[in-house]
Amino acid sequence: MTKSIYRCLKCEKYTLNEKTCPHCSGRVVSPQPARFSLEKEKKYSKYRRQLLKS
Repeated sequence: MTKSIYRCLKCEKYTLNEKTCPHCSGRVVSPQPARFSLEKEKKYSKYRRQLLKS
């Protein structure tokens, strides 16, 4: 089992705790970007092109 690193939104420190920050009890999120999915890209490409045209 591997552990992921998380970043606190309040104090911007990194932690391995996935619930709350041990320093300030703030909310933590994963600092990594969402995974790219070609299937989802195709699904929403029509809407993205509409936004670019307007």
